[in-house]
This record gives sequence, C-alpha cells and structure tokens, in this order.
Amino acid sequence: MKKLACLIALVLIATIVACCKGPTEDASYQVAREAETPKCASPSAMVLGDQLHRFAAPAGPMPSTDEEIWVIERPPVQMRPIGDGPRTGAMVTTLEEKEVPLPLKHTDVKARVGGYIATVEVTQQFHNPFEGKIEAVYLFPLPQNAAVSDFLMIIGTRRIRGIIREREEARKIYDEAKRQGYVASLLSQERANIFTQRVANIEPQKQIDVHITYFQTLAYNEGWYEFAFPMVVGPRFNPPGSTEGIGAVGYGTGNKSVQKNVVHYLPPGTRSGHDISLSVALDVGVPVEQIVCPTHVVARKNDPEASTIVTLSRLDTIPNKDFVLRYKVAGGRIKSTLMTQRDKRGGYFTLMLFPPEHLKRADRKPMELIFVVDCSGSMSGWPIQKAKEATERALRRLEPGDTFQVIRFSNSASQFGPVPVPATPANVRKGIHYVRGLSASGGTMMLRGIRAALGFPHDARRLRVVSFMTDGFIGNEKDILSEVHHRVGPARIFSFGVGSSPNRYLLERMAKLGRGAVAYIGSASTPTAAVDRFYRRVSHPAMSDIRIDWGDMRVSEVFPSRIPDLFVGRPVVVTGRFAGKLTEPIRVTGKIGKVDRQIVLAAQNPSTGHEGLPSVWARLKIADLADRSLWQSDDELPQAIKQIALEYGLMSAYTSFIAVDATRRTAGDHGTTVPVPVPVPHGTRYETTVEN
Repeated sequence: MKKLACLIALVLIATIVACCKGPTEDASYQVAREAETPKCASPSAMVLGDQLHRFAAPAGPMPSTDEEIWVIERPPVQMRPIGDGPRTGAMVTTLEEKEVPLPLKHTDVKARVGGYIATVEVTQQFHNPFEGKIEAVYLFPLPQNAAVSDFLMIIGTRRIRGIIREREEARKIYDEAKRQGYVASLLSQERANIFTQRVANIEPQKQIDVHITYFQTLAYNEGWYEFAFPMVVGPRFNPPGSTEGIGAVGYGTGNKSVQKNVVHYLPPGTRSGHDISLSVALDVGVPVEQIVCPTHVVARKNDPEASTIVTLSRLDTIPNKDFVLRYKVAGGRIKSTLMTQRDKRGGYFTLMLFPPEHLKRADRKPMELIFVVDCSGSMSGWPIQKAKEATERALRRLEPGDTFQVIRFSNSASQFGPVPVPATPANVRKGIHYVRGLSASGGTMMLRGIRAALGFPHDARRLRVVSFMTDGFIGNEKDILSEVHHRVGPARIFSFGVGSSPNRYLLERMAKLGRGAVAYIGSASTPTAAVDRFYRRVSHPAMSDIRIDWGDMRVSEVFPSRIPDLFVGRPVVVTGRFAGKLTEPIRVTGKIGKVDRQIVLAAQNPSTGHEGLPSVWARLKIADLADRSLWQSDDELPQAIKQIALEYGLMSAYTSFIAVDATRRTAGDHGTTVPVPVPVPHGTRYETTVEN
C-alpha cells in the first residue's frame, strides 16, 4: 500500500535537457531534478542505476489521482537489437489458417459531436498470444485534421499518462525502457494521417491498452455534416529511389521494403482476430433529421445525454475501409455560426461561414475542365470503373462554350488531345470512347499527371477546373503538394477520392492549394450523385476575394491564412485567436464576378464554445507551417512546429507521446518485435498492393 500511495502522488518535476558537452561514453541526455525523490520510493521503482522517475507534464490535462507518469533519466551506451519478426517456435504462426493470432486484439472508438467539433477516444487493446514477450508495432491511420492531445497506457486498473516530447528524445526514452525490460508505449506521427504505435515488453498472455484522444472539425456539404474515421492504411506507391515513403509487404512472406515505414498486409484467405467497435454520439443541440452511413451497417438510438447515438453493427467489424457517417439536422438552411472558447492562454474562435443564397441564382462563366484519371494498379477492379463512370458523367454534363481534356497517368501520362477541345457533341463522344478504353496497371507516377494537367497554357476566357480521379495511394505526398503549389496558377482543383480507404490527407491538401473541394466515391457510392453535386457547385460563381472585418474582436493568427472562395453548398471554416470582445457585427465582403457583396453576422454569445478549440487552432497552425515547409527552405519552420506542439501538448512530425511503466521489470532480457498486419483495403487487390 505504501508503494502504491507513493506511485499515486505527484512528487517529481523533471525536465529532459540535451547534454551540452557533446557525446560521452555514459550518457546522451540527463534529467534535471527540481524536487527530491520521495523517501517512500521503492528501490525497485525509483533507483535503478539508469533511473526512471515520475514526471509532471507541462502542458495538456493534468493526471487524475489514479494516473501515473514516468520518464527515463539515462540511456545506456549500447542498445540491444530486437529482431524484425518471430524468432522462436512459439512465436511462429501458420498463415494458411483462417485466423492469425497477433498482438492487436480490438480497437474501440467512441466519438461525441458537439456543434461541428468531434471529440474522439480510440482504445487499442494489445495482448500477447505467444510464449515469449513481444514488442508490437502498428502502423494505423487517423483523420488528417486530428489534433491528438491525450495518451494513456492502461495496465489492468492502472493508468499511466503519456507525456509529449521531442520525437528523437521520446524514441530514446522508449528504447531505454524497452532495453531495461519495462513496459512502454510510443506514439509517433509519420504523416499527417498516419501514425505508428509501439508497445514494448508485453508479457505472454498479458493485455495492455493504449488510449488516444483527439479533436477534429467535421466537414459540411450541401446540408450534411460528415464524420469520417479511417480504419486501415492504404498501400502507397513510392517512386524509384525513394526511401521516405510507406512500404507495403505481405505478412509472413519474408519480403523487405527500403521505405522508412512499412505496412504489413495479410495474404488472401487469412485474417487476424483484430476487430473494431465504434459509436458516435450526436449532441448537436437540434434534432437530427436524417442519418446515412454509406460504408457500414449501423444502429441508431436516442440517449438522454445525446441527441442520437449511432453504433457499428457487430456483424460489420472488420477494419478494412473508412467509416463515414453523414447526418442532416432539422431546420432547413443553417446560418453562419461562430464558436468561441477561452482558457489561460487567451481566446479562440472558429467561424463556419455559409455562402449567400443569391449565388444559386447567378450563371457561371464558360469552363475549361481537365479530368485526370489515375490508372495505376491500385485502382484495379471497381475503383477504376467508378472513376470512369464519374468522368463519363462529367463529360455528358458539359455545356456549349466549355472545353475539356482527359489525362490518364500510371507509370507515364498520356492525354486525349494536345490541348483542351471544344465540348461539341462529336468531341464529347470521342472523349467518352477514350475514357471507356482506360485500364488500370503499373505504378502511380502522379507527378506526371500533375504536370500534364497544369502545364499547358490557360485560356483566360474560361475558368480552369482540374478534377483528379484517384485513390491517392502514393508515398511522395510532399513532392505532389509542392508541385501543385508551384503550378496551380488560376486553376481550381476539385478532386474525387475513389476507393474504400483513399488518402484523404493528400486529396484535402490538393483541394486546399487549388481553392476547390474534394468528394469521395466508395464502393456503395453512386458516381452520378457525386458528379452532379460537383456540377451544382462549379455551375455557380464563387464568392472570391473574401475579406472579414472582425469588429472589436482583435483577432490574430487566423487559419487558413488565405480565406478560400465560398462555393454553393460548401461553407468556409475560419479558426483563429482573439483578444477583444464580441459586441459588434462581423462583416464579410467578397466579389461575385466583379460586383462587391457583403454578409453581416450579428454579434455572438462569447460563452458558447468547445473545450477542443485551442487544440483545433494549434493543429491548424501546425498544418499551415507544415504546408509552408513543402516549398520554403526555412530551418525555422520545424522549430516553430515543435514549439507549438509542445506548448499545446499535441502530436506532430517533430513530437511524440511516450509512456513508461516503471513499477517492475518484465522477465527476460529481450523481446521479439511483431508487426501488426492489416487487411488489404476493401476493393483493393492484394497482388497490386504488396511489393514483390
């Protein structure tokens, strides 16, 4: 009891500092103590030669009385290597079996939506079905706009809160804990939407849960809100010579990848015991009129603490495709809304700005439409068929005065003609014939498609709209986004994400850079409906050159820094900080064609808000800095990202969460690293997914 009481007390504040004397033989970093070790500390827990100590996190929520925080003081000179896969007979699994026992047993997702911000809690249940202790390594997706703000490791009834640290420092702490035999977990970000979870020293037949909390804003499209939770990382094509991408190998095949991160896919005819449960509580303040889940079977019920709760059917729990829930609230058209939140750091706001009604009554100018179809191997099967159907539907919707071009890309890029052609009936028939002849094979050299679509001279008399039909399964997102930034010019990018697990990060970023939007076409989606929504949007002029007079709010650091255009059916969400009051109306001015228009928003009640708003703002600032780093050679940008992530306790490319259980060492001096394989995304063929 004395030991437990000591563990519960928050007794030590420690800060990791870099060793200013350069590398030495006995230490690469140290702990600066600001409080003495408590006298009741047990030698096994607190005095280990290479010591571990309780740590008070400087940012984020403080631990409750039943939570512990530990940090390692000194790493060793040499690390003991841990292998890539099972090394003992007890660890070998038989892939011919229908179910392969593996470390990740279950994932539970609980989301609560308040306004248009979701708070999501993800619990990953790791266990060890083998005879020796293991390290589990799991590459998994989260939404590209997720602000990951909390991390817990749960062992039985004990809860150990993770702390946010610089990425390399957190990895050193984790490696040292693993070497000494302590249970530890490390969460790192590989992409804005891809993360690695490591759990070290899981003993045989023991279970360890990892609990992650994040905030995200919801998309809104033509009256419908959308909550999306990705369940599996889709395969990525990496150009020759690349080593910083995401590799894809078959589990148990012995194949290797030169890429920095690797996804292991289960071969056909096998699956792990991993399944998923998911619930979404819609506490939106008004009745929910309609609910649609095009991807999964769900049940709906009312709850006293929430308007509506939607749960995933227990018969639809294989995590091999994105979960998408769309809902429409009662009351017709929604007006622009402002949410605010204050904490000790100041005030934060987010404004959802809806387009004015008169946009629907205005005619559009002639368009120059460029359709870029991904014909790589990952699009084989129904994805390429859906892309072709969508493109054909779009061609039939062209109007007199429009021009069009169709470009295909895989290993190379080719196109329907050297320049966009007039949308005459004869040309449209030829374009449809060209599209119907497309097939999927080869790699995804998307850069060639980008250059072909944005490289030829623009007809200033027409609005250029470039529409990509792709799953986005590429590993060189930075190269693609940098190319879009440099070449987009006056074009608008309206893309269609095709497939059950598209690369939403890439597609959303392309749309942002191209001042457009993105829609998704899944296996149960109708390309016709998606294309028709696209045409309703581009068939009306946008409200451009938007400027906002914030009155007496005294706003700063607003994101996006360049406010995008307002299109029919799609609002713009603006998030920032404020130091003033909300007593004057907010005035939004923009141009429709060459005519100035204004939207006036009444002063809002500053008490309405969401606890996640500061994290949402910080995540947007990190994303803005990350975008700038794609085309700016500025050594200060990584440091700026790191600083804001540490201040707000958030995941980033330069920070990680680390949790260590220092109460006891596990038996044995090494463990076997076991990657967690995942199913191939629904609709994606295994033979086009894995590397040979």
